[in-house]
Amino acid sequence: MNLLIPCAAGVEASVKRQLHTLGYGDCPAINGRISLAGDFFDVARLNVFLRSGERVLLELGAAPVSTFEELYDAAFSLPWEEFLSAHSLIRMDGKSHQSKLGAIKAAGGVVKKAIVNRLKEKLGVRSLDEKGERAIVGVSIFRDVASFTLDTSGEGLHKRGYRTLAYEAPLKETVAAAMVESSIYRAGKPFADLFCGSGTIPIEAALYALKIAPNARREFDFCKWKCTPEVLPQIRQEAEDVRDRQTKLALFASDLSENAVSIARYHAKRAGVGEHIRFACADMRTFSSKEPYGVLLSNPPYGERLKEGDLFALYRDFGRMYRSLPDWSCYFLSGYAEAERAFGGRAAKRRKLSNANLPCGFYGYLGAQPPKNK
Repeated sequence: MNLLIPCAAGVEASVKRQLHTLGYGDCPAINGRISLAGDFFDVARLNVFLRSGERVLLELGAAPVSTFEELYDAAFSLPWEEFLSAHSLIRMDGKSHQSKLGAIKAAGGVVKKAIVNRLKEKLGVRSLDEKGERAIVGVSIFRDVASFTLDTSGEGLHKRGYRTLAYEAPLKETVAAAMVESSIYRAGKPFADLFCGSGTIPIEAALYALKIAPNARREFDFCKWKCTPEVLPQIRQEAEDVRDRQTKLALFASDLSENAVSIARYHAKRAGVGEHIRFACADMRTFSSKEPYGVLLSNPPYGERLKEGDLFALYRDFGRMYRSLPDWSCYFLSGYAEAERAFGGRAAKRRKLSNANLPCGFYGYLGAQPPKNK
């Protein structure tokens, strides 16, 4: 089967590195989706182990379309009955770009009609009651070529299950994981997030360092399809086998808000990494450390909560505090246009990322490196 992994803008390289680590080699990325071949064993592995992919899609086919009639015929020709039943709860999702069929809602209606008619014909039923398993059908039309997919994940892969309490301006778990993976942080290094909010970044750092599969405990839509072999228990066992239970981490997380720290501590406990993170209610300006070669990784404020002058002062003070730690490295995500200038000096690494559809910059400042062993 052809599998597609949609990624947030700027995260593709991180997902490709994760795929390489999982043994899938170099996989091409096209239009924000990474493509690879696999079976249901791979579907389960990718859903459980991927840290930064948004979903795992199964591509049933693709065809050139310029009219609704062509779209209907292309959808009707696909073997939906191999995956869906007369009780499947069909939900449509789609997008269109640079194509004649720009009315994506209408296109989704045409595709669903084709699927229903195909299922009635092949399954020998008069109607579908849609009271059974969910099936999210995707229609992506790009430059007059339609791609038809089934979503194996169901809920997005950023929904790990540990974040249950609401807090303002949350960072998606998949983006936080990409930030961690793109930094120089590895198990054994000191780590600090001084704007921790609800705790997503330090939790994802702990999951990454301890090799904990982020979605090992959640459910997926593909498990309820009639054609799916029972592969998830085997993958969950693999996740248990590779988990690092010996390493003790030194992660620190703080925030000005006592409520945020309380929420973050609760989420870390739910994620099973609470013992590895020390939380505190503190101003980032007061941070210091005697531990060498650590990593600062944060998502500072940049929305409407602070005025322009206050934002500039915040990032200026953040930069001053960082420069008091000469052998530490610092990474931060920000949508504030003046973040780099206020922080002080050009970043050694710079990448464009998207957080909640807001364009941001991911900036990296590298400190002194530890001496190499003789």
